[in-house]
Amino acid sequence: MKKADIIFEKVNKLICAYASGKLGGEKMPEDENPHLEKPSKENYMYFTLPMALNYQRNSYKLWECANRMYADKNSVKVFDSKSVCAMQISMLQDYLVKNKVALQPNKQPVIWKTLCETIENKLDGDIRNLFSRNHYSVQQVKEYIAVNKKSFPYLGGKKICNYWLYVIEQYTDIQFADRENITVAPDTHIIQASEKLGIISPSERQQSDVQAIVAERWKNLLQGSKLVPIDVHTPLWLWSRGKFSVEI
Repeated sequence: MKKADIIFEKVNKLICAYASGKLGGEKMPEDENPHLEKPSKENYMYFTLPMALNYQRNSYKLWECANRMYADKNSVKVFDSKSVCAMQISMLQDYLVKNKVALQPNKQPVIWKTLCETIENKLDGDIRNLFSRNHYSVQQVKEYIAVNKKSFPYLGGKKICNYWLYVIEQYTDIQFADRENITVAPDTHIIQASEKLGIISPSERQQSDVQAIVAERWKNLLQGSKLVPIDVHTPLWLWSRGKFSVEI
């Protein structure tokens, strides 16, 4: 049996383990949300703005804090791009830091405000226009963000952009025309799980371009199968987070 076939067999076992609940994940970080109407602008905004601050921290804690901030009648306004654009950065900073949504008090409120300015000025105040104007094409959305990368701080990064699009697909009403172009979002857990499966070697894991290598390997491995790369993200993430306690 070829190496790729062996790995693919393990991937299927991993997905089965996830489906049967052996990997946990009954509650994912983004399940901490105010349960807004799926098609609403407010729902899309909820799953966009905190995502841009989702680095170097516990994802579960981030979304718990975001949900509490949304439930607060005083701070919910920070999820409205028009309100944020009219707000002094110091006031935005107070809301985000007080609610522990921003852990970096200088940098992260600027990221939040920049995204709101982008939504107001480039997308007519509605993040959903990013998708409709790009024909609900993942590839076209990525290309638009790449061209306007400074307008999408952190969301424009390869890792978080793919994961954000996956979350948008899972928690809103969107149906992408080409969901196969949402690649694996190679964070630390995905990279560790990919090495464990033999997708990458230990030496490749140390390379500066390991994220690109991981994304490309998964794309090639799953090409022609019924799976698309982002389908394996959650099983991989949970497997690594559980310290590979489930034998595959």
